[in-house]
Amino acid sequence: TFKEYQYMARSSETFGKKEKEKKKQQKKKEKEARKLARKEAAENGGGSGLDSMMAYVDENGVITDTPPDPTKKRKEIKAENIQLGYKKEDVEEADSVHEGKVTFFNNDKGYGFIKDKDSQDSYFVHINNCKDPIDEGDKVSYELEPGQKGMSAVKVKK
Repeated sequence: TFKEYQYMARSSETFGKKEKEKKKQQKKKEKEARKLARKEAAENGGGSGLDSMMAYVDENGVITDTPPDPTKKRKEIKAENIQLGYKKEDVEEADSVHEGKVTFFNNDKGYGFIKDKDSQDSYFVHINNCKDPIDEGDKVSYELEPGQKGMSAVKVKK
């Protein structure tokens, strides 16, 4: 009966502990194999050298691992033809005088909006940019300048 009891008793190592130990040993073997592979590659002169780390950009801007073909004819681009930002011609002329109507003006805070007579666009106006005192409903003439959040009305007169 003592022998039967001895076989029935649990071992000190549970299934989970055995599995963890197996995984640990497996990782150790894999690490050693990677170490040997790196060592062999270094001795043979191959492996992960500078050439395997190089990346190239093709004519379409796609990153690739193949170097460009030196025999292929490339299109030359002059530096002065490269445009950074926007064309100055695209911006409305700042010195042209526009006409519109004041749709909103807050005298306490000193700002408002002017609706353009022709384009129906609304432009911000600050009291510092007004030559004459203005109120809502006034017909005014003004010039446009780029502001913080778009075009702003300046040199506003009745």
